[in-house]
Amino acid sequence: MSSRRHGPRVRGNRLEGLLLVARREPEVARIVAATHDGRGIADVAGKKVFVAGALEGEEVRFLRRKIRRKFDEAELLEVLQPSSSRIEPRCEAFGRCGGCSLQHISQQEQRELKQRSLRDNLERIGGVEPERWLAPIYASGDDGGWRYRRRARLAVKDVHGKGRVLVGFRERHAPFVTDMHRCEVLADPVGNLIDPLIELVEGLSIRNRLPQIEVGVGDNAVELIFRVLEPPNDDDCAALIRFARQYDVRVALQSGGLDSVTSLYPEPVPEALSYDLPDFDVRIEFESTDFVQINGPVNRLMVTAAIELLQVEAHHRVLDLYCGIGNFTLPLARRAADVLGIEGEQRLVERARANAMLNDLGNVEFLKADLFEIQGKESWLHAGCDRLLIDPARSGSQALIKHIDALGPERIVYVSCHPGTLARDAAELTEAGKYRLTAAGIIDMFPHTAHVESIALFEKNKKIK
Repeated sequence: MSSRRHGPRVRGNRLEGLLLVARREPEVARIVAATHDGRGIADVAGKKVFVAGALEGEEVRFLRRKIRRKFDEAELLEVLQPSSSRIEPRCEAFGRCGGCSLQHISQQEQRELKQRSLRDNLERIGGVEPERWLAPIYASGDDGGWRYRRRARLAVKDVHGKGRVLVGFRERHAPFVTDMHRCEVLADPVGNLIDPLIELVEGLSIRNRLPQIEVGVGDNAVELIFRVLEPPNDDDCAALIRFARQYDVRVALQSGGLDSVTSLYPEPVPEALSYDLPDFDVRIEFESTDFVQINGPVNRLMVTAAIELLQVEAHHRVLDLYCGIGNFTLPLARRAADVLGIEGEQRLVERARANAMLNDLGNVEFLKADLFEIQGKESWLHAGCDRLLIDPARSGSQALIKHIDALGPERIVYVSCHPGTLARDAAELTEAGKYRLTAAGIIDMFPHTAHVESIALFEKNKKIK
């Protein structure tokens, strides 16, 4: 039952909201629905309250944290009557740490929530539905959804009140660093290095001048980049090197921008971080500060699925947009006549070119271009292509879709990290019957989080000239 409140109410619940902020009283309510990101919805006196971590059908005790005009957001304090779908989270910091929000739900149900989110966005925003739903792409096995995160940025804070250093992700309900000791989703060995990192930083002279640690995990090595606001002294450097040797990791320092990253151990670095795509006999090198798909096993499955959906043949010309360091481009070059990858950051373009040379691929080119501001006169836009692969940022690919007629691909595979912008772009692509949305499904790239990665196939309607 919901708690009862007395006193005057004004339009928009503004006065009621002010009272709630002042009193901060725990409340009890029944959860009547749930969202894809692990929040339960309670209806309290006609106003929706989103309770993080609550499941549909549960009776819970909660505390409102953010008061808004149309809805409130709350912290789960206690589950009084649990749902049969609730499971025990693996991580002891779950509920406090903002890194994961779905560990209390089985992985199968997590995927069902994400599939529902994709379906709802396509129908509600795009007004479209795929002709067939693809099976979810995910890493199988009992441990498939754990120890997967190979790129991360860990916050570091010297907390005087606690008399110790904290290392980890930000808290769910506050901008503070979570007091944690290990992480169940960080790739090995980093997930077990939280306490050793805390001990390391506490012994440095610059412990309060070291705000973050960048994590990069390749198939061949692990690198930690320590962001330093002051140069470490000789004793600090010796401690960092001892840590690197003890835990078999590389250590680098970053004093400013990306160009300031310098290796501390080993020196010189024997080889770049890398990962393999064995289905295509491709190795891709990267730096810890580069964008890479954070889930290696799922990335391999995703690349294979995308290229199979494109149905690339030996005579095809393929265009890969937002190509990064060549994650899709280089495997595509193993199948197609020629491939052009386009990326907005010059350093990633250069890395992609180096990866093409590393894999002895002479039928692929890379070009720097702003894909969010397309003028319509670009030479690559009017060169045409048989197949198109796009993997944009959260904002989607609206600028490109407006010029899709100039490219004229027969098949388009769209890999999306935001179902809302995919739905918006799908509506544009299918307008007036230009393309059909023939298939769509989710990619569980981020297990235990609310992030919804998805993949969609569009085929050109032959009846439209």
